[in-house]
Formats: sequence, C-alpha cells, structure tokens
Amino acid sequence: MTAIIIRPATLSDRAFIRSVSERTWPSTYGHIISKEQIDFMLDWMYSDDSLAEQLQKGHQFFIAGIQKEDGQIEEVGFCSVSAEQADEAMNHSLNAHKLNKLYVLPTAHGTGSGKALLHKAIEVAKAEGSSSLFLQVNKANNAYQFYLKNGFVNESDSVFDIGNGYVMDDYIMRLHF
Repeated sequence: MTAIIIRPATLSDRAFIRSVSERTWPSTYGHIISKEQIDFMLDWMYSDDSLAEQLQKGHQFFIAGIQKEDGQIEEVGFCSVSAEQADEAMNHSLNAHKLNKLYVLPTAHGTGSGKALLHKAIEVAKAEGSSSLFLQVNKANNAYQFYLKNGFVNESDSVFDIGNGYVMDDYIMRLHF
C-alpha cells in the first residue's frame, strides 16, 4: 500500500505549487478554455506575489507526497483551504471553509493523493469550527465527478467575471459536516 504524506506548505513552496499548476492546467483545462486564459489565470493565481498574499490572508496550503520504497517522498500535489465570510451570492454560512485549489500531477492520479488532500481540507475546516466545505469547479472539469463521489452536492452554478475578458463558468459544490 502506498503511503501518502500530507504536510503544510510554506512560502518556500511557491515554486513547487506553481510547477504543479503549470503541469496540470493544460490537461485539465486545455479542452475547456483557451491557452491565453490558462496563462492569464496561472499568472493571476500562482505568481510568487499572489501566493504570498494568499498565505498572508490565511489560506492554508498542504502538499501531498507519496512515500517510495526507499523512504524518499515524491511530492505530487497540493490543496488550499481558507475560512470564508458570508457571501450571499454563494449562500455561504458564516462558519464555512472554501477549498480553493486541489491539484495532483496527472502521473499521480489514482494514487489516493487527491483524496488525502481533500480529507486534509475537511479536517482543517472541522477543526476550525466550520459546518461545511464548499468549492467552485468548472462545469466541464472531470473533477466534478470526484467531488460528487466524495459527498459534495451541487448547490448552484455561476459565471464569474475574472477580468481581461475572461470568465469562470463554475458549479458551486458543498459538503456539510
């Protein structure tokens, strides 16, 4: 059985987080949005300054690694979770956390790394007193099925203007504890 190790990420992990994003986004979103939008969003969400700001605002990042037979750990993905304030547009309660990001390298799909990261986000949300974890997922993203299988329900859908003429066309999903 493969051991999955989850550790907190720090500011020094920004290059790894950006690298995973750059390696996963083309296969995840390449058939959904343009390369130009992918580049725009990667710069917007994964620049060193953006990641530093997210960490400073209380977003907690975690990195998943697979422990090899020789004891070495191969890091394969990450997630980000944060406490959120009420937002009527998404029907958030005051005690909700948001799963902001969860990406695992394509070569590590099926290893349990994604599920381990999701469980870490749930653990954080529960420990901090939330009654639910919500997320946004692109309507055409295969991850939608992953979230359904893990107990999330589709609460609504929304189109978010993110600037530069681009939008995110997402489902809003929630897992109640």
